[in-house]
Order: sequence, then C-alpha cells, then structure tokens
Amino acid sequence: MPGSASNEVEIKFRLTGLGGLVARLRQLGFQQVTPRTHEMNVLFDLPGHPLRDRGDVLRLRKYGELWVLTHKTKNKNDKKDGPHKTRIETETRVENGEKMEAILRAVQFEPSFRYEKFRAEWKAPSGEGYVVIDETPIGNFAEIEGPPEWIDSLARDLQIDRTQYITETYAGLFLAWRRENGSNAQEMTFEAIGSGQTNTAE
Repeated sequence: MPGSASNEVEIKFRLTGLGGLVARLRQLGFQQVTPRTHEMNVLFDLPGHPLRDRGDVLRLRKYGELWVLTHKTKNKNDKKDGPHKTRIETETRVENGEKMEAILRAVQFEPSFRYEKFRAEWKAPSGEGYVVIDETPIGNFAEIEGPPEWIDSLARDLQIDRTQYITETYAGLFLAWRRENGSNAQEMTFEAIGSGQTNTAE
C-alpha cells in the first residue's frame, strides 16, 4: 500500500547474460509486469550526512513518468542481515517530482548521490516475489525480492550460488567500481561514467 511501511528483503547478483536470465524466468512462469524503463534516482541527505551515517536512505525516483519518494532504514531488531539485505521501507507516489525536490531543499536536504539505470520487472507466478533486471552504467545486475526462503529457492533455480549474493547498495557498488577503475566520476549516470568526469547534481 502506498505510504505504508514494510520489510524489504532482497539480494542482487551480477548478470553475465541478460538474455539467458529472461529466457529462464519465462521458463519458470514469470510474467513481465513493467517493460525496460529508464530510471533516475536521487539520494538526499542533510548537511553532515546523518542519514548515510546511520544507514538510512531518502530517495526520489523517476521511473518512466512515475515519481516515488522512498525512505529505507535498518530493522533495529535485526543485528545483521545474514545472506539477505533486509530494510524497513516506506514509500509513496509523488505527483510532481520537481516540486518534491524543491520541498526537500527548502528544509535543508540536498542531493548526495545520483544513479541511473534501465529497469524491467518480472513477477513470480506464485505472487511471492519479484525479479528486476537493472542495466546500469557499471554493468548489469538483477535483484530478487521476496521471502528469504523463496529468494534462496529461486536463486538455486537460476543457478546463483550464495557466494554470488550482493547486499551492497548501488552507491556502494559504484564506489567500489570507481576505486577499481580509477574513475573520477562522482555519479552513477551514463553521462558521468562515459566521460569519467564529475557530473554535478542540478
């Protein structure tokens, strides 16, 4: 329900063959619920980055023509995630993303990181969960979201070993990629990665 809080349990894994995953999902009865759609995400934080320091995320996302504001925080009852990433997620649709950004800036929030991708979403025939395919400037990834046991079962069906599970955020993956590649890009956008230059948030 828009605006309600819920537990989000997921894992990412790197994709070597996008077509192979799509074919396997179809074999397993998954239905594509959203086509490959451009997505732009902006993370916001206060001066001093208090949200980042405590592991919170405040994100304004534009997915196609749809705007969504999301807050994610750690579950204080969980000492560690284990093999899966678990967060309490609250999100709501926003009618006007530009005005929402203006409101955030007016109360001292500023963009802290911007990342871009193309995303397609697939729904399990059982309705238990989803698989999303993300084409990003630093490579292709997939996410499995749903109950932990279902995630592990589907991962086995997709021949994904637990050692391939990724629980890092895209911001964290970008920082690791930047270190490995010696890039001075400051944002995970196709323009910034392509030029290797700083692309200042507007």
